[in-house]
Amino acid sequence: MLSQLKQQSNTTIRQIGAGVAFIAIGLFLLIAQNLAIDWLGLAILPGLGLIFLTWGLITRTPGLLIPGGILSGLGAGAIAIDLWGAALPDLQQGGIFMLAFAAGWALITLLSALIGQPMLWPLIPGGIMALVAAAVFGFNGAQQALELVGRFWPVIFIVIGLATLLRRRA
Repeated sequence: MLSQLKQQSNTTIRQIGAGVAFIAIGLFLLIAQNLAIDWLGLAILPGLGLIFLTWGLITRTPGLLIPGGILSGLGAGAIAIDLWGAALPDLQQGGIFMLAFAAGWALITLLSALIGQPMLWPLIPGGIMALVAAAVFGFNGAQQALELVGRFWPVIFIVIGLATLLRRRA
């Protein structure tokens, strides 16, 4: 009986979260489409990201954190380029954007741990993007690290295969 009540409560929370999220997305897009505010175009990606992140946190659904983190990172990168891009060369603008995008991937891992369902895999694309940004800014060792990643990335498949076999054995 208690298990059934808990399941009904989770379903209700998810339905409410979904309904509120869709209303928020619709309102946000309606406002963005019909108001000519300069900053609103820049706010679309992080705004949608924030909606997905909030939705995922409220409903404790880690899958919603993925688009939330990605959209937030992309939006933060776009805003950073808009604010500071004119003062930077093109290559460094790309580095700033990649760093913000990497932060969005890291946010997925951080928030998924916060809801008790940690996902570590987003650190892989986020780490690679951060490494690319570091190479753009000329940090020592970043170029060599990128070359190693480019040469040895198939090892990831070997590790996943070994982990699968060992998990099955246990």
